Amino acid sequence: MRRSAPLDDEFGMLVNRLRKNRRHLGKWARRAGIEAYRLYDSDVPGYAAAIDLYRDHAHLQEYAAPAHVDPETAERRRGELPRAVELALEIPPDRIAFKVRRRQRGRSQYEKQGAAARTLLVREGECVFEVDLDSYLDTGLFLDHRPTRTAIGERAAGKRFLNLFCYTATATVHAARGGAASSTSVDLSRTYLDWAARNLAANDVDPERHRLVQADVLGWLEQPPTETWDLIFVDPPTFSNSKRMERSFDVLRDHVELLSRAAERLAPGGEIVFSNNHRRFRMEADAMPHLEIRDVTRSTIPKDFERNPRIHGCWRLRRRTDDGEPSIR
Repeated sequence: MRRSAPLDDEFGMLVNRLRKNRRHLGKWARRAGIEAYRLYDSDVPGYAAAIDLYRDHAHLQEYAAPAHVDPETAERRRGELPRAVELALEIPPDRIAFKVRRRQRGRSQYEKQGAAARTLLVREGECVFEVDLDSYLDTGLFLDHRPTRTAIGERAAGKRFLNLFCYTATATVHAARGGAASSTSVDLSRTYLDWAARNLAANDVDPERHRLVQADVLGWLEQPPTETWDLIFVDPPTFSNSKRMERSFDVLRDHVELLSRAAERLAPGGEIVFSNNHRRFRMEADAMPHLEIRDVTRSTIPKDFERNPRIHGCWRLRRRTDDGEPSIR
């Protein structure tokens, strides 16, 4: 595709930024063995969008323009975004997925968008994951949690791993590949548990030792514990409400109960890794005096999200020791 406009105009700034980011981040991704990463996140004024690369495909999400932006200008920029991706990255239109991202409530970001599925496998270190570029707002792989998944894999050797709100079980795959003795992954959605099963199979993970459980997480945690785990990952949605749930879930309102109940499942010396993407989240540590809590967010923001360090928060939690000595190092 060709465009005659000079590259010092608004559109040209976007094209040049995409080319620059591709040179810079592409080298880093190749060294890290990563085939899916964020290339662009509203870097150029006027083009509010997130652009992720999945191998030789692009996943483009435009943030809905605010009301004060002229509709004709917004429409022009919307059309220019995929053209800039095609020109700067040499990706043909049939390999560009384009969506408009609006404020979501509950699990609406996980609901089917109606497009025909375009799936492919992408590598993340020693793991491979199935992504769907079209069917849902999200692709099945949360790119900003990549360092957290890696850290779980590094800590999992010989441990029993519990993954709550497991989504497509990408963290479970890392744990299994890292040598976890066993795992249990819990999610309410059959669609995502089926997807999780495909991810486990693609990585030769033994389904006998790594169970998938369909259940409402809060309801499941309210049952008397019958087993314990050495490492627990909790990555809940900001808000969730379903007919299959006994009650709604709000991470601001319910995280104390959620983490306290998860801590009841910890084996001696065990650890919880908790993350969420609520931009205004505040950990109510005073309500959980029995837990030692350490904010590790800075160490979990990957290079491709450094422009947006508030993309998520992440904490490590352990039961406090009787002697008062710190247990998280």
